[in-house]
Amino acid sequence: MVDHLVNTEINSQRIASVENCFGASGQPLAVPGRVLLGEGILTKECRKKPKPRVFFLFNDILVYGSIVINKRKYNSQHIIPLEDVTLEMLPDTLQMKNRWMIKTSKKSFVVSAASLTERKEWLSHLEECIRHLLTKTGRQPSTEHAAPWIPDKATDICMRCTQTKFSTLTRRHHCRKCGFVVCGDCSRQRFLMPRLSPKPLRVCSLCYRQLMAEKKKEAEVDLRQPEHIDSSMTGYEPSSGEDSDKSDDDKVERWPGDAEFYASEVSWSSFHS
Repeated sequence: MVDHLVNTEINSQRIASVENCFGASGQPLAVPGRVLLGEGILTKECRKKPKPRVFFLFNDILVYGSIVINKRKYNSQHIIPLEDVTLEMLPDTLQMKNRWMIKTSKKSFVVSAASLTERKEWLSHLEECIRHLLTKTGRQPSTEHAAPWIPDKATDICMRCTQTKFSTLTRRHHCRKCGFVVCGDCSRQRFLMPRLSPKPLRVCSLCYRQLMAEKKKEAEVDLRQPEHIDSSMTGYEPSSGEDSDKSDDDKVERWPGDAEFYASEVSWSSFHS
């Protein structure tokens, strides 16, 4: 499919259309050899609640964003290099069906498709693109993944001390290492994790102790070993929950009308040929 579409006018038009929908807030997407293979609406498990997100699958990246007006205007663009992606199938829940996790070294999150057929199509195309990229670059599949953030509503108490109860005055926080929902007292520490951010990030007390122990052990192994930070993949969000709800509650997402997302007769995704 990639060979068939690359350098074609229809592919250029499709990519230009995506760029226009994101407008000035998005990054340029048209580069030599890039092909838009498919697109669709998936439900993404965000920090506060599941929300619709538009996804675009290219042969080398996965792009997604928030829907302002479907097929006309999107914002909050995020770009994920596919060679850093690992997929994991997940069971259904009462709220979400046809789920899987998209895991990378910088960000991991759960999405769901409108039907089993659409999930199968997404996974098939994603796996093929990832396999092709890894073969082309000679890289091994990624083994280090950012922890997905546990949704706020999953717990009413701190998942570390199990004593503090959350309320309008007692805020929830997320550990950037394990993704747990924790209270302020259990997440006072910050730790520098270069894969996630150039700045020290909030971590829970348990992860902080573990990270400090690992740092001490690494220093003892070889103090003269030069520090190396992998900067091969940059340009997208630094942690697993940063895009979850910023300004979402204040804007109207004009989708999907009166249609039911999990209705079998409705298709929310399409793949090009």
